[in-house]
Formats: sequence, structure tokens, C-alpha cells
Amino acid sequence: MQLLDIAHARSGDKGDTANVGLIALRPEWYPLLDRYVTREAVTAHFSGQLTGDVVRFELPNLGALNFLLHGALDGGGTLSLKTDAQGKVYSTALLRLVIDVPDAEAKAAGVPGTL
Repeated sequence: MQLLDIAHARSGDKGDTANVGLIALRPEWYPLLDRYVTREAVTAHFSGQLTGDVVRFELPNLGALNFLLHGALDGGGTLSLKTDAQGKVYSTALLRLVIDVPDAEAKAAGVPGTL
């Protein structure tokens, strides 16, 4: 499933780092985010776009994960020639990540469209 089916996201910049918050649309879907949206999965998803590491923070009380994408903004808003120097589209891009959740687990979590 795409993250878009179970989460929403917000992103912005802190210098050369994009900051992406990923929030479960329903509290019972947070465990899916926690289990399947790993630092490694996000790093692979943004392969070739980052010059630094990905750092993940868990915020279970908010049903959210936060990712810092170091080296994503080519110097940051005042230096970068990128079209999106403030990193606003990283949230939309992360929501396109596909996670492989077993059908039984998705169904148990109440994800619509699962068998």
C-alpha cells in the first residue's frame, strides 16, 4: 500500500535539511508506520536526492514519525537553486512510498480495501 492510503505528511526546511512529519490518519494505523516506514526504507525511497543521512524519530503519543533528510536541499532556502529550496514537496514524495504490509495485518488494523 502507498503511505497516502494511511497517512498524511508535512514538510519544511531547516537549512540544508528537509524535515518531514508523517502522521497516521487513524491511531490504529500508527503501528504500521512504525514497523514499515524505517530509516532504511526512507533512505532508499529518496536515493540519489540526499547527500547526508536520514534520521528517524518516533512520536507515538502523536501517532507520527519525523524524518530529517540531511543534505536534501542543496544548501538551503537562501543558497539553493532548486525549485523547492524549502523542501515542501518532500511530504508528498514520502506519501508515494509503497510499504509491503501483509494482508492479514492490514485487515486487522482496519485498512480499507484489504482482503
